Amino acid sequence: MQRRNFFKTLFAATLVSAIVPSALAKSASDEINNMIKPKRLKAGDTIGLIAPASNVWQDEDIYFASDVLKSFGFKVKHSKNLFKRYGYLAGQDKERAEDVNAMFADKTVDGIFCIRGGYGTPRMLPYVDYDLIKKNPKAFIGYSDITALLNAITARTGLITFHGPIAKQNFSDYTLASFKNILFNPSAPIELATPPLFEAKEGTAEQDNRLTVLHEGKATGRLIGGNLSLMVKLVGSPFEPDYTGKVLFLEEIEEAPYRVDGMLTHLWLAGRLDKLAGVVFGKCSDCDATEAPSLSVEQVLRDRLASLNIPVLSGVMIGHIEDLATIPVGALATLDTSTKRLVLEEKAVI
Repeated sequence: MQRRNFFKTLFAATLVSAIVPSALAKSASDEINNMIKPKRLKAGDTIGLIAPASNVWQDEDIYFASDVLKSFGFKVKHSKNLFKRYGYLAGQDKERAEDVNAMFADKTVDGIFCIRGGYGTPRMLPYVDYDLIKKNPKAFIGYSDITALLNAITARTGLITFHGPIAKQNFSDYTLASFKNILFNPSAPIELATPPLFEAKEGTAEQDNRLTVLHEGKATGRLIGGNLSLMVKLVGSPFEPDYTGKVLFLEEIEEAPYRVDGMLTHLWLAGRLDKLAGVVFGKCSDCDATEAPSLSVEQVLRDRLASLNIPVLSGVMIGHIEDLATIPVGALATLDTSTKRLVLEEKAVI
């Protein structure tokens, strides 16, 4: 489902202030120094399967996702509302939040997987019990629209979350290796989202996974980010992460260059980009211009990010792609453009 920035900043701020319970009305931007690391995953663990955004079209897809998780040796527990559908949402906002809360509260559940992204995660953020999550830390994994929930949880609780594969997908060799290196058999330091090795032959060169340095430098900071449009939707809300000193990673899909430009400009005008230590941009899938004249996505990134005078690297394996890296939100990482590497400096699980 193509995502759009439905709310202007002022309207979003007004709406959130009207619906967010007073207990959650404080800003989530306060820096949490002592990050909470969940337990590593292993065969035999019980994984909670939830749909906090959109649902799959057919029930059989839920059983397919369950089988994917079972292939790891996991036992799978379906959330109460997993089979519900409400238009483009997987149930009402409070129902989807109820499933998030219940899975964190359930002592038999060791980790939580999202079945897919889509649309709707920001709508249920006010109903998530962040105090409960902080008291019951466990691995939480997803991407795309799940970006809002990943960053809100990390900002609110200090729990490291994981921008990684959804359950309703077969894992490529690359995706599997990255997932297991972060969540099963962690080590540090370890490279994050580096393109797979290209086997060069005469008359060939890497084309699809080229790394581009947009501004040189080296920086260390905690990771925040995910889907660009979801990060924009969090601006001004009580669930937005603090950008100060962070390494921001971004990706997008099915957005024309002018829309990528607009979203990055929004973050810049809101004063978020000038607080960062570094930026990593992954893939912008199906983002070619459909009308002329147009800037390219590369030109947009150079225009909007290179002038920040911080290290900026694009082309890493983060996005709506088959070979998807698992990125721990809230963990400490170093971006070094001289080596074109993003390196995780600490284990993200215990």
